[in-house]
Amino acid sequence: MSFDLQPVLKGALVELRPLRADDFPALYAVAADPLIWEQHPVKRHEEETFRNFFHEQLASGGALVAIDTHTGDVIGMSRFHGYDEKQSEIEIGWTFLARSHWGGIYNREMKRLMLRHAFRFVRSVVFLVDPQNVRSRRAVEKIGGVRVGSRVNNSGRKSLAYQIDTSTFDELI
Repeated sequence: MSFDLQPVLKGALVELRPLRADDFPALYAVAADPLIWEQHPVKRHEEETFRNFFHEQLASGGALVAIDTHTGDVIGMSRFHGYDEKQSEIEIGWTFLARSHWGGIYNREMKRLMLRHAFRFVRSVVFLVDPQNVRSRRAVEKIGGVRVGSRVNNSGRKSLAYQIDTSTFDELI
């Protein structure tokens, strides 16, 4: 069975669906907040920087836009990347949410939906986080990610590697 990198996933708070080119205005409206990127190594709140990021996400074939199920508003995004059938592993990353949706419950549901989907295909999910991004490190730890070392990320930077596997998923989220 081939991994579906862009499923439609629905929860009580969040719906995730494949990112589309026409999502740019709504997603940039979220991403334009500089506080979202204050601990991130790349400041994506500037339109041209975000436009490049957005096009990379579209081209990846794994990006999902997050929609608030109560309002219908775009509130952020996340992505599947690097499916490795032999290692039975995939990465989840590139996640950001509007500050109005910070605090855990939206991220928790987003990741629960993505993890549940991923574990239909793999035994392990990896999250790569910049060492300086304390907020993202805490968010991954909050959903049960266990630090397993470090790896070089997609951009060539050293990242902290966190992992969740099928044996611990049900008790974590």
